[in-house]
Amino acid sequence: MSAMVEWWERHQVALYVAAIGAGIAVGLIFPAVAPVLSGATNPVLALLLFATFLGVPLIEVGRAIRDFRFPGTVLVVNFVAVPLIAFGLSRFVADDQGLLIGVLLVLLTPCVDYVIVFTGLAGGARARLLAATPLLMLLQIVLLPGYLWLFAGSDTVAHIDLEPFLEAFLILIVIPLTAAAIVQALARRRRAGRVIEQVFAAAMVPLMMVTLAVVVGSQIAGVGSQVVTLLRVVPLYAVFLAIMLFVGVAAGRVVRLPVPETRAVIFSGATRNSLVVLPLALALPAPLAIAPLAVVTQTLIELVGMVVFLWLVPLLTPLRVDGAR
Repeated sequence: MSAMVEWWERHQVALYVAAIGAGIAVGLIFPAVAPVLSGATNPVLALLLFATFLGVPLIEVGRAIRDFRFPGTVLVVNFVAVPLIAFGLSRFVADDQGLLIGVLLVLLTPCVDYVIVFTGLAGGARARLLAATPLLMLLQIVLLPGYLWLFAGSDTVAHIDLEPFLEAFLILIVIPLTAAAIVQALARRRRAGRVIEQVFAAAMVPLMMVTLAVVVGSQIAGVGSQVVTLLRVVPLYAVFLAIMLFVGVAAGRVVRLPVPETRAVIFSGATRNSLVVLPLALALPAPLAIAPLAVVTQTLIELVGMVVFLWLVPLLTPLRVDGAR
């Protein structure tokens, strides 16, 4: 099994690209499976996050909270730098209220789920990012209405229901994290716990592949039906990823963060909470029906971008001999 795991890890970028391609093919050839795949998204993502949390000694999470330099940098990047960038990019679709709301919803909310997975795969400080997750989730719930009011107008806020945020936090963070803590405690006393840890550690790459294929396959048909309109937001999302790559690198250098923490800042700033805000967009009235598809489009662009980031981020933030390793 160890040889197979090593092979998966060595070829993970190619495998993720193949998974995205498979999701596109299935979603376009068999559009009727989209509702099934959509219903499977949260369970698959929760399982992936359980495996991720299981690989993080939870005692490290407690230690990670003590130094505020890292979480402070993450908060400034996500709630000061990102809103400014999101506002600037959203002006290119300000003439279309549906696209405008979709772009703002997704760009203003930092990811709190699979960002931890990608951060770990790129050699980033996933334990530190995990420790910052509750604060990231709380602040985006509190600040999102204010940012929408400023950037899109007061009428927009009246259409937003924040209940899906709380539901996603329970399903994608609280339950997997609690389950991981129980298994870690069991592993200290029972062989069964250690076996569970080993199985899920070996399954990380396949679980990520399944997640990518399910998310892409569930949404690609809907995006294809409005592709002409949605082409307007594709370059905005690509530019956002490029900008946040260098914002994250610069933030890490200014604050003098260790390399793994700089990588975590980069991924936190670049990834967005699309799977959580999608229910918010779906709850909007019919005249704004393009908004959820704008959110889904960001998901597809981001997933491809994250595969590129897995290769690019380590090149831009090489490990040094000065203790960052």
